[in-house]
Amino acid sequence: MESTQQLQMVVAEVQNARQQVAALNAQIREIEGTIEAVKSQPNDLALHRQMGTILVEVDDRKQLLEDLESTLEQMKIAVTSVTEKEKELISTYEQLKQSLEG
Repeated sequence: MESTQQLQMVVAEVQNARQQVAALNAQIREIEGTIEAVKSQPNDLALHRQMGTILVEVDDRKQLLEDLESTLEQMKIAVTSVTEKEKELISTYEQLKQSLEG
């Protein structure tokens, strides 16, 4: 494959990684907000969780919080992973750019 094509592919992959990080960060903020909302709700008020296209009342708030916090941690791990991949791609981009200029 030609270096110019490789460079274009790497640029596209970097853009994709950045979009993934932005989407994951948006999801993280949403989950953090949900966790705070659950914690701030009085115990006598019902909480509901979306299951497909319906809302189901939550009986176990503690389990709900554990599930949300687990999802939050998984999202943070995914952000770290995609960010590392982005750094690698940028390094590859710089190397390809130098070889084309050189």
